[in-house]
Amino acid sequence: MRHDAIFIGIEVSDEAAGDAVVAAKLAETCPVDIYADIDGRVEIVERNVDECILCDMCVTAAPPGAVAVHRLYDPVSA
Repeated sequence: MRHDAIFIGIEVSDEAAGDAVVAAKLAETCPVDIYADIDGRVEIVERNVDECILCDMCVTAAPPGAVAVHRLYDPVSA
């Protein structure tokens, strides 16, 4: 996960990141292009991470526990 992100942190397990099927599914599913399928491996497109709309489509598309989306801000005071 990026440590300089402002709003959102994305984590993909090593096992899922190396799975070509998961890579293709995440790249296809994300509406703001956070995930890229690079030679069958999940790559996070860092410049798009803070564009995440918290739709959870990536979490649903990936195997259980493979993807985590973290809010890096306090939603109560935001």
